[in-house]
Amino acid sequence: MGIWSTASELAAKTPAERNRYVDFLRAVSILVVVIGHWLIATAWYVDGELTPGHLLKSHPQHQWLTWLFQVMPIFFIVGGYSNAVSLESANRKGQGYADWLVARLHRLVTPLLVLFVAWGVVAGIMTLLDVRPIVVQFTSQAALIPTWFLAIYIMLVLFAPATYRIWRRYGFASFWAFVVAAALIDGLFFAADIRWPAWSNYFWVWLGVHQLGFAWRDGRIGGPVRSLLWAVLGFGVLYSLIHFGPYPLAMVGSPDEGLSNTLPPKITLMALGVFQFGLLLSLEAPMRQALNGLRLWTGTVLINSMIMTVYLWHITVMVIFGSVLYLSSGWGFHIEPGTVAWWWTRPVWVGVLIVLLVPVALVLSVLERRGRRPDAPVPSAVRQIAGAIMICLGIALLAMWGFGGGPLPWLDVGAFVLVIIGASISGLLRVFR
Repeated sequence: MGIWSTASELAAKTPAERNRYVDFLRAVSILVVVIGHWLIATAWYVDGELTPGHLLKSHPQHQWLTWLFQVMPIFFIVGGYSNAVSLESANRKGQGYADWLVARLHRLVTPLLVLFVAWGVVAGIMTLLDVRPIVVQFTSQAALIPTWFLAIYIMLVLFAPATYRIWRRYGFASFWAFVVAAALIDGLFFAADIRWPAWSNYFWVWLGVHQLGFAWRDGRIGGPVRSLLWAVLGFGVLYSLIHFGPYPLAMVGSPDEGLSNTLPPKITLMALGVFQFGLLLSLEAPMRQALNGLRLWTGTVLINSMIMTVYLWHITVMVIFGSVLYLSSGWGFHIEPGTVAWWWTRPVWVGVLIVLLVPVALVLSVLERRGRRPDAPVPSAVRQIAGAIMICLGIALLAMWGFGGGPLPWLDVGAFVLVIIGASISGLLRVFR
């Protein structure tokens, strides 16, 4: 049976009460991130040497595109909605925190382990072959950049039962509390030039955005008109922060020297999330009706069945394809990024990468779809939390510096070991047995 037929059968069995728009937004947001990464990564020959670059740095006039391609707030909002649904289901079944957590971690961490092990092996082989350390570090770091998202999202999952209880008790006050916390941190960053607390905004910003998913689940956002008012509010705040405040225009990366909306996160991402969320939620009714159609819903089910694999491997596929082009006399890298000719070649570039990514996703997503054995023991909550924190720390270090990089020798090996030990403690290595 083909994968489309399998997805179609699953789609036909979908309960009527399921909000299909949540799954649709999850699929679309990840695909937008994938295409965005493929577009902003540039490489071309300068004085006879292949020079990697970043479109937003070399051509800042395109930074406005990040308002469209920075859709991570949508993914965190969708995550909040999904976590609320799963927590409600666990409560109905009488499941405890450990039972609930092990299922969430299984789906998130399993495809991640495959990527880390693969790049650990590749980095080791490249080192043995005397490949220049800078090449090992650059390629591995580029391939592992997408994993930063999982580092923070896993932490949000650990906190989800507590933040959901806070939401049920305090409602929107919990969202605004995170907004205030993030704003105060930004105030220290810009007004007092105290920058180290800004890293805590990885929690305050994304926890606040995550709360909006709870609000959506509880029907607290309102109808289309009220949703559009949220969008107007978000856009107005975002515009004001950038044009009258100290924040840069780009919502992705660090194109402005020493200043970024994402590294570490700023309240601009919360405003962007409110803007995008309000706009998309105003379309919920017609989109839910459209998703009742089997073909569109089947496509959504199919993408969601391999969504983490697609997200985690899309840059690896680009790195491998770019390496092949480089070894083939640099075909395609002689066109200056940002020029008209370069933009005309982007559909071909994206199309080829899609063709290369599909078989990778089909093969590796089997692990993503494999559920835990019903008889598998459930590690204690303490073990799962400790293991997840170790995994997140290892992810953060490797996403920041890659293999062969970092301020300390053997930091990459230590980070890799942290991920493996964390997965073992959490009982997540059992899936490979």
